[in-house]
Amino acid sequence: MGRWMGRRLAVLALGVVLAGCAGMRGDGARAPMAAGKPGVVIQVSDADPKTWNQALNVVRNIQNEYGMDKVNVELVVFGNGIGLLEKSSPQASRISETSLTGAKVLMCENTMAGRKKTRDDMLPDIGYVKAGVVEIIEKQKLGWAVVRP
Repeated sequence: MGRWMGRRLAVLALGVVLAGCAGMRGDGARAPMAAGKPGVVIQVSDADPKTWNQALNVVRNIQNEYGMDKVNVELVVFGNGIGLLEKSSPQASRISETSLTGAKVLMCENTMAGRKKTRDDMLPDIGYVKAGVVEIIEKQKLGWAVVRP
């Protein structure tokens, strides 16, 4: 396993641990969800369709584990990940399905501007943030787990 892949797996494992620990009591038992729902941000910033599928699988798995109405999930796309949310995306139907589950699918407007893309170039079922990386940082400051498949 290459050094880069090892680092990616370590980051993914940390995100899974953080997401899992969010509902744990000190004795290791899962505590009931409090009034505030846990939040998880899934970062997509590379051009690999395999990673795109993995990210969408992670969204589904998190919602299946916690319950769609008991967890906030955002899929934040920026940089080289832009292809995931373009109209020509091979995952277009999965993006629509993901949006219908209550997960937010967000595109970085800075990336779009840098690549001369408009909202007309993007899938219809998505939202927008000024800067994807800033969205991730702000959610992390609020205690959200960040996962990058």
